[in-house]
Amino acid sequence: MKRLRPERGAGGQRRRAAPPSESERGWGPASIGERTRRVRYQVAMSLDGYIAGPNGEADWIIMDDEIDFEALFAQFDTFLVGRKTFAAMGGGQAGRKGTKTIVFSRTLKPHDHPGVTIVADRIAETIAALRAEQGKDIWLFGGGELFRSLLDEGLVDSVEVAVIPVLLGGGIPLLPPPSSRTTLTLTGHKVYRASGIVMLEYAVNGSARATARA
Repeated sequence: MKRLRPERGAGGQRRRAAPPSESERGWGPASIGERTRRVRYQVAMSLDGYIAGPNGEADWIIMDDEIDFEALFAQFDTFLVGRKTFAAMGGGQAGRKGTKTIVFSRTLKPHDHPGVTIVADRIAETIAALRAEQGKDIWLFGGGELFRSLLDEGLVDSVEVAVIPVLLGGGIPLLPPPSSRTTLTLTGHKVYRASGIVMLEYAVNGSARATARA
């Protein structure tokens, strides 16, 4: 990723460098000046399109010391989680102290999970209210079924995938069927050669944010 450096104009005076384009920005936050909170689906995926093994295994996800997870998590203050992912997390918060975890479930009871917010219905209204609030971006933390539901409603702004160099041969797909075709626009990418991980960032065409800009 390019680092901004001051440039010098006529007479040796410093001038501010232009901000990086989305493709230069790569795996990172919204560009300067953007105020509307984005719903971003960030997930690790095998090369053959699975986000977990057949039994929910995640032992195939490798780490890369070059990836700054501290900076990654700092871009978000709200995490959206489905019931199955919430159970796999042990019923705890997805983010760190001071962040909000919202769990979408019709079966979980709020009084049983005081550390998170349980939402049983009115999902679109909930997302709209979150967008209207001041804050950082919103991480759609998982899983695939919640991603499919929000994508169908036009509520996902970006899909940001860390492609792990492994073939699982089966498991939980990135986008479970049945689902509709959705077109994407590449906005960033980065290759981590030591681990073989490839980060891909796409804007969702037809999302609520994209429609508002049109």
